[in-house]
Amino acid sequence: MAHATNDLVTTDIEGYLRAHEHKSLLRFITCGSVDDGKSTLIGRLLYDSKLVFADQLAALEADSKRVGTQGGDLDFALLVDGLTAEREQGITIDVAYRFFSTERRKFIVADTPGHEQYTRNMVTGASTADLAVILVDARKGVLTQTRRHSHLVSLLGIRRIVLAVNKLDLVGYDQDVFTAIEADYRAFATGIGLTDITCIPMSALRGDNITEAGPHLPWYTGPTLIGHLESVDVTDDLPARPFRLPVQWVNRPDLDFRGFSGQVAGGRLRPGDRVRVLPSGQESTIARIVTADGDLDEAVTDQSITVTLTDEIDVSRGDVIAAAADPPEVADQFQCRLVWMGEEPMLPGRPYLIKLGTLGTGVAIGRPKYVYNVNTLEHTAARTLALNDIGVCDIRLDRPVPFDPYAENRHLGGFVVIDRLTRTTVAAGLLDFALRRSHNLHWQSIEVDRAARARSKGQRAAAVWFTGLSGAGKSTIANLVEKRLHDEGRHTYLLDGDNVRHGLNRDLGFTDADRVENIRRVAEVTRLMVDAGLIVLASFISPFRAERRFARSLFEDGEFIEVHVDTPLRVAESRDRKGLYAKARRGELVHFTGVDSPYEPPETPELRLDGGGTLSAEECAELVVEHLRTVGVLSPAQEEP
Repeated sequence: MAHATNDLVTTDIEGYLRAHEHKSLLRFITCGSVDDGKSTLIGRLLYDSKLVFADQLAALEADSKRVGTQGGDLDFALLVDGLTAEREQGITIDVAYRFFSTERRKFIVADTPGHEQYTRNMVTGASTADLAVILVDARKGVLTQTRRHSHLVSLLGIRRIVLAVNKLDLVGYDQDVFTAIEADYRAFATGIGLTDITCIPMSALRGDNITEAGPHLPWYTGPTLIGHLESVDVTDDLPARPFRLPVQWVNRPDLDFRGFSGQVAGGRLRPGDRVRVLPSGQESTIARIVTADGDLDEAVTDQSITVTLTDEIDVSRGDVIAAAADPPEVADQFQCRLVWMGEEPMLPGRPYLIKLGTLGTGVAIGRPKYVYNVNTLEHTAARTLALNDIGVCDIRLDRPVPFDPYAENRHLGGFVVIDRLTRTTVAAGLLDFALRRSHNLHWQSIEVDRAARARSKGQRAAAVWFTGLSGAGKSTIANLVEKRLHDEGRHTYLLDGDNVRHGLNRDLGFTDADRVENIRRVAEVTRLMVDAGLIVLASFISPFRAERRFARSLFEDGEFIEVHVDTPLRVAESRDRKGLYAKARRGELVHFTGVDSPYEPPETPELRLDGGGTLSAEECAELVVEHLRTVGVLSPAQEEP
């Protein structure tokens, strides 16, 4: 049984469940600097809310004596700090979600880490919160991490703040200490747009002002923490906003039913309402609103429903069904705020994946416009984003998507960025607005196309992409291939890494970010030349698979031929006519592929050449030409059907 049990649970469990079902729900986070008492506060809330069972209480008593920090007294933080590493270090590392309830309201609280290196975990906890409880140690006052977390919750759209000035028992419950901290925090918070602030003095360990005022704070006349959490109004205006339903699933249980399932992300819906499906723009009327418990006369925000339409129109997962009179915008380029969560830094121009609502597509991130210094509130210049950085960037999606700005609708304005190779989440983002140029740019239709240009040259256009270490022999082989093709009367062009850096890419260095941008530009130029009907030979180290995959994505099937000149590092280094490896070994040349920057070999190239000396450069070139002949590049282009 529980440490203290609600009478209704034992006398009328069905009545208890009915009453519990209709309570409102408040999601909030606790955050602040290390050792401000976040876990202790949540443990105290669980204890005082009568949600600690007898076996948990016994374990807490034993753990408090064994690893507690309160001299054998109950250490409430141990109810929350579940990871072994957390208990050993006395800190919170992961986000811990806990549920509790009172007579008036249900709560889901996220205990978020205080250490700066776990800022990404804190963002995870804040992404669904309605309110933030920011703790301050009364002995220390407002610290850098207090400001950092306040800035983060402001960026994430949380506007209701409780400043919990904790550990007042350690300063003798001094009112002047509390007043000074409150004034300091309010002055800072106003500068970042936080104005809805409730300041509460407390001692989480002693229970002062948590659920009851207690005898130690006679000078304070405001609410207790739980009293404020029970009464604060956290209703948003989403139900009053235009209807939004991101389609999660096209529901086809049989031939006679076709519905579209998802969770309502804003507004209300009734049968007979006129809706528009985006991004296609097709319109229809709601026929039915279907749930497992039967049809509804009305659906509201946060309900999971299936709708049917009066017209047979194309609707897919990732589409948004919206109010026809007030639909969301559709765009493919945006300004956004990014919180970088990846261990590896963001590489501008590298193709990533984005998950926006129920939609997944490709995305390229531009160089940051600036990075927030959350300690000083300044905007600082940056070439990339590192772990825990928060920056403003432009992004370009592979296709237009329906959206609302994050400030208006979290569901259609918040997204995550995923690494294509590892499938790990590397960033969380908030859409600010569409870049208007995305509406103004349209692909110009032209009558003389790639096939026509290639036909006039008696060949098929293609990109032959040579990749390998510096000194592998790429340029030598590519040069011999071009000579052979030229002798046959083929129309070619050779793009070489060094030559391109003398002009088009002279502004780029050799950092990973610059290498990504180097290959992006070269890939786009290669595409234009292939569009001109040429056989383009591109010779670039191109060390990263992601960028080579991006280059391939620009071409039709069969137009991109990856040639891996596979030369061992020791052999490539022995051919170091430019002395680059020697400089890299001496530390005079940084970010050099094969020495202090990785080379990711192709996994399935169209052609692999042994550049280690088994074959001569001439023999390798012959193999490339024969491959081009085999796949039809050297055959006349066919007429379009």
